[in-house]
Amino acid sequence: MKKKFALTAVALMGAACVGFCACSAAGDNWSGEGGWSGDLVIGEGEGFAPGGNYDYSPIIENGFKTTDKEASSYFSLDRNTATYSLVRRQINSNRTIAPDSVRIEEMINYFGYDFTAPTDKAVAVSSYLAPCPWNEENYLMLAGVKTKEYNLQSDACNYVFLIDRSGSMSGSDRLGLAKKGIKKLVDNLGDNDTVSLVTYANGVDVRLDGVECSDSGKTQIKSKIDGLNASGGTNGGDGLKKAYEAAERHYISDGNNRVILISDGDFNVGMSSQDDLKEFIQNKAQQQKSIYLTVLGVGMGNTRDTILETLATCGNGNYAYLDNELEAEKVLVTELGGTLKTVAKDAKASVTFDKDTVEKYRLIGYDTKILTEDEFNSSKTDAGEIGSNLCVAALYEIKLKEFDMPTVVGADAKLADIEIRYKDVQTNVELNDSVKSEVYLNASYDYTDDFKFISCVAEFGLLLRQSAYKGDASFENLTERLGSLSEYTSKDPLKNEFVQLVGKASENPIYSPSK
Repeated sequence: MKKKFALTAVALMGAACVGFCACSAAGDNWSGEGGWSGDLVIGEGEGFAPGGNYDYSPIIENGFKTTDKEASSYFSLDRNTATYSLVRRQINSNRTIAPDSVRIEEMINYFGYDFTAPTDKAVAVSSYLAPCPWNEENYLMLAGVKTKEYNLQSDACNYVFLIDRSGSMSGSDRLGLAKKGIKKLVDNLGDNDTVSLVTYANGVDVRLDGVECSDSGKTQIKSKIDGLNASGGTNGGDGLKKAYEAAERHYISDGNNRVILISDGDFNVGMSSQDDLKEFIQNKAQQQKSIYLTVLGVGMGNTRDTILETLATCGNGNYAYLDNELEAEKVLVTELGGTLKTVAKDAKASVTFDKDTVEKYRLIGYDTKILTEDEFNSSKTDAGEIGSNLCVAALYEIKLKEFDMPTVVGADAKLADIEIRYKDVQTNVELNDSVKSEVYLNASYDYTDDFKFISCVAEFGLLLRQSAYKGDASFENLTERLGSLSEYTSKDPLKNEFVQLVGKASENPIYSPSK
């Protein structure tokens, strides 16, 4: 069997970008632009203190599945990106990476790619194949989904900012950063938009209630935000209740209604257990009025990533982590439509591999988002949400069966069937004509620069997670491959920053023990 193939995807439909590929702690010593100062927090893993100050949901990585026993893979799609900026902050502060803070799909989906854009649907899917850089016996399969670009200004928007101003939010990298980010967002809102402001500490205060975003209204909003300070406990549960009440009070039919929570996730007053918060958010997400939730994490030292991720997942929302002003600019200005406008609701994916061609496969990432076949087929399943003009990528590592290459090229050598299902955001009805793609093998392959970069991000995640599936992954190989992409990465500041981050990690014995 030769080692070169092309992956041909037919029936491209659907546009943010989602990609599928097969081959995925600190204290409070923030010193502004200079980064972090102070000693490492020592615990298990020399620098990562499990539990206590940090709280990440446990991750059990997806293993290999044989197609003879389980040919289909099902999972929920979203475009959360919190992991990447969490990882960036840990590396920049010289902290040992908490393995459960590394969700590889979020690292891949942090960046934009040139996937096929949809024409008449909310999403489109395209597919690719290439050798696996860390396992020469296997291949990577990439299915890239892009979402439709939507003009946010065409909607009337009802936004409720829910801001944690408890004592744990004190500092320029927490409440200070949240205030700067919200003011940037407010500057980009239209005259038809309304803003409410709810804050919580020991108690809950409704500081603004449905203020229109005229010039005078924006001045009033930013003045209230400037006046916020941090002190007291964290009554986030009651804060959520008041925020949803405000969103319902000013609900705009056929408009964009959303609660935007900014917190470190440290809920310790009132409704504070993860189960209670989950139940509350799920009930709100299931009500007739569609109110979406955006969760923005800040701070480190008492990070409750598990609570913030749960709120976003159960609240028909998205989750990003703000570690600096540039990230706030990215999330709240550059990608404003993707952050605040959902175009595909309850999005989920199915990939079914051909048993005659593929021996086994492993989904990289999406470890906490796996669905059963029944859940994929049910329109009642609460899956993920994807915003406007975004790219989302998922990776598979696959092993092909041995066969006679000349007899299987072309249409006879099917690799997989890919299907994306989602609901219309207005009608809440799952579309019958979901997006599908058939994947075939050919005699050569088109290993795009986007795909090469995605494989680098995945390998970096495997190394940081100390994954049992990292194979021959190494910082040396990763650095060499990124070097060959210098012209490509130099055109994108975020991808160029990734190269610098890998370089910093490769020189640090905490992440690269051979150094």
